[in-house]
Amino acid sequence: MIQLQSLSKFYGKKKVVQDVSAVIERGQITSFIGPNGAGKSTLLSMVSRLLDADTGEVLIDQSNSRKMKSSEFSKKVSILKQSNFMNVRLTIRELVSFGRFPYSKGRLTDADEQMVDQALEYMALKDMEHVFIDEISGGQRQRAFIAMVIAQDTDYILLDEPLNNLDMKHSVQIMKILRSLVDDLGKTVVIVLHDINFASVYSDKIVALKNGKVVKDGPTNEIIQSTALKEIYDMDIPIQEMNNCRICVYFNS
Repeated sequence: MIQLQSLSKFYGKKKVVQDVSAVIERGQITSFIGPNGAGKSTLLSMVSRLLDADTGEVLIDQSNSRKMKSSEFSKKVSILKQSNFMNVRLTIRELVSFGRFPYSKGRLTDADEQMVDQALEYMALKDMEHVFIDEISGGQRQRAFIAMVIAQDTDYILLDEPLNNLDMKHSVQIMKILRSLVDDLGKTVVIVLHDINFASVYSDKIVALKNGKVVKDGPTNEIIQSTALKEIYDMDIPIQEMNNCRICVYFNS
């Protein structure tokens, strides 16, 4: 379990995240949603230790994340940032192998290689593992970075808008894979999403932010309600039931 306790972040005098508290349960997909500028990515960055919180703390399985050794933390929590720039030329397999660094320190064992193979298979990249990252499409590159996170084999997987630059087919593919990581492998996924329908269909829980504050926090079916969405997005968003899923019809609101 991850516990966020009174987290705040300032940029100058501007409070980007304001006194946020929430609980992220194990074995679930928790989605952070909300308008642009709501503080979602900043909050995820504080959870992942990419940013220091100005106030508050994050507990990972009852341990203060800031007091954990980096080697210990990186075996518990993996993070995929919104933008991933590489200034070295790597093959897909070499990139995915970086996920094993917390264990191998650069010297891959047979067990590490096996984890890399499994991650490549999971993301359907095994047949192109020796292709260079700069020679593949944006969608394939995103899958390669997610494979690297899978190879890291952490309990908690944090993803900041992983569907950016992906078409519909690949977005659905990624969300199905994340769902299976939770359902089949017992992982815990925390994800920042812009598309509320992906959050609705694939999440167990939603934390909604607005102006740096949590405005809604609960099971997905409680948040995907017109009244709750109105409070989050300042829009009237009708909801339709389809295959036991709640679909938000926001394009005509």
